[in-house]
Amino acid sequence: MKSKLSSIVFLSFLSLGIYSTHAQKQVTPIFKDGEAQIVPEFSNPESWIRHDLWVETEFDTDGDGKPDRMHVDVTRPQQTETEGLKLPVVYESSPYYAGVAGNDPNTFWDVHHELGELGKGHINPIVKRTGERPVISNSQIKTWVPRGYIVIHSSSPGTGLSDGSPTVGGDNESLAPKAVIDWLNGRAKGYTSRDGNETVKAYWTTGKVGMTGTSYNGTLPLAAATTGVEGLEAIIPIAPNTSYYHYYRSNGLVRSPGGYLGEDIDVLYDFIHSGDESKRAYSNKVIRDTEMKNGQDRITGDYNDFWAGRDYLNDMKPMKAALLMSHGFNDWNVMPEHSYRIYKAAKDKGLDVQIYYHQLGHGGPPPVSMMNRWFTHYLFGIDNGVGKDPKAWIVREDDDRLKPTAYADYPNPEAKPVTLHLQAGGVTAGGLSTKKDKTNTKETLVDDYTFSGDSLAKSVNSKHRLLYVTPVLKEDVHLSGLANITVNLSSSKPAANLSVWLVSLPWNTSKDAKITDNIITRGWADPQNYRSIRESEPLEPSKFYSLSFDLQPDDQIIKKGQQIGLMIFSSDNQFTLLPKPGTALTIDLDNTSLTLPVVGGKKALSKATN
Repeated sequence: MKSKLSSIVFLSFLSLGIYSTHAQKQVTPIFKDGEAQIVPEFSNPESWIRHDLWVETEFDTDGDGKPDRMHVDVTRPQQTETEGLKLPVVYESSPYYAGVAGNDPNTFWDVHHELGELGKGHINPIVKRTGERPVISNSQIKTWVPRGYIVIHSSSPGTGLSDGSPTVGGDNESLAPKAVIDWLNGRAKGYTSRDGNETVKAYWTTGKVGMTGTSYNGTLPLAAATTGVEGLEAIIPIAPNTSYYHYYRSNGLVRSPGGYLGEDIDVLYDFIHSGDESKRAYSNKVIRDTEMKNGQDRITGDYNDFWAGRDYLNDMKPMKAALLMSHGFNDWNVMPEHSYRIYKAAKDKGLDVQIYYHQLGHGGPPPVSMMNRWFTHYLFGIDNGVGKDPKAWIVREDDDRLKPTAYADYPNPEAKPVTLHLQAGGVTAGGLSTKKDKTNTKETLVDDYTFSGDSLAKSVNSKHRLLYVTPVLKEDVHLSGLANITVNLSSSKPAANLSVWLVSLPWNTSKDAKITDNIITRGWADPQNYRSIRESEPLEPSKFYSLSFDLQPDDQIIKKGQQIGLMIFSSDNQFTLLPKPGTALTIDLDNTSLTLPVVGGKKALSKATN
């Protein structure tokens, strides 16, 4: 049965003379070169049908004893009403559509305290909800509706006019978009109002759905895909957060996302909580002040069951949607490990996958043509050969973001691990060499967060960092994949931050320096977690501990004339907690090494450095 809204739309078309007694040729999508083309008859925004509804879910997370309903908006070509045309759907979901709390510094955790302490808390802001029905968002519409897609949006649980509680990675954030996709395929109920009983059906769609979005909006396509819901054929996550532990922690260390020092999962909860004011107190008590408070553990930074439940890598078994992943190698907010770990797991499962990486920061979708080919094949069923395309598309350092270079895969299949050993002199600049000399050398740095990583890398000498460099490169060196460091260290205190930067030197101080000119990649770890990220233990002063961890994924060509530098320091004032200066870290050079993923392997690096 059609809803009253649909009937009103039908009558309005009659009054405008859209319906004709004469047979007219049906307007349908057009395909050329394997892509859906812009169709003039689909391109007039004034003729689009826009309406909203609520989809019933299978969960109740706001404590009212009734299944939560998700607020959904729909934008579709008029031909889905006037000509009975059925089209696939491009779907974006978000917790951001109805407003957020802002970035008042007082809403973030204090980071100026000793490690192992909780630190001063923060205020809990109140979000003022914005927006007017029936429009939830205008994103995606201008790109996809003219090409013959229907675009829908939904507000995440506990945000906007959707019921429920925000959980920031909890199960309801996966089950909510699943319910919407179930509704699009006739398996769930939709209603014309938030609490009424008049149903509405998606009679205008084929039921084939593709999801996309950036950041949190890119996380939710993956969340939906991990349910294995029928009808979700393809996803294009852009800079998605795929594990909230990896977003707020790093190898056991409390580590903030770049640009948001002191943010944690409870801060993000407050930031997005724009839902029903009368139910916020319940959500705050159950989710923020109980589940999150007891689980996030800012004292040890250890991985635990709370974080495991918000790690989508653990939920991928049911996933079957084709994956086109997109990310920036210099995204220090949602770091590139988030995309790589899921891409690798999906590829290992045998799913259809591609990955697009650019060299810039947070966000940045693939070229529209690449997205269009993906959706055209998986949603319209057009055999455009997308499955035979190269798996990896990397934007090179000097190229336009929309002009990636194709590679067989990522990491580059020609990349081989090359281990470099440290040579004495790190207070100024020691050496990095494939040759290992046993020298019994130990070198010490003293923590001082008042010195930024940038300033330490540029310093000719410093007691606050240790720097080891290759010879000046005689040829370009192409790195592709994960660099790994093994560090053997001792600490003067029971707890210490450990920060590692891989840099390209000399440092380009020009205001026109490119984002790729200086920092190659970075990583952080808690030496207390040398055994496991699930288990930390106090360090015994002067006792040496060995730990290994990966730096962030990268694909970069280091130009000849530069030197590749490994910088080891303690507190990173852009990311870590900031204890009082003075902790001494001593590095055992004989048992510390850096492994680089070099295209061409040891032969290529030796040729460039000898």
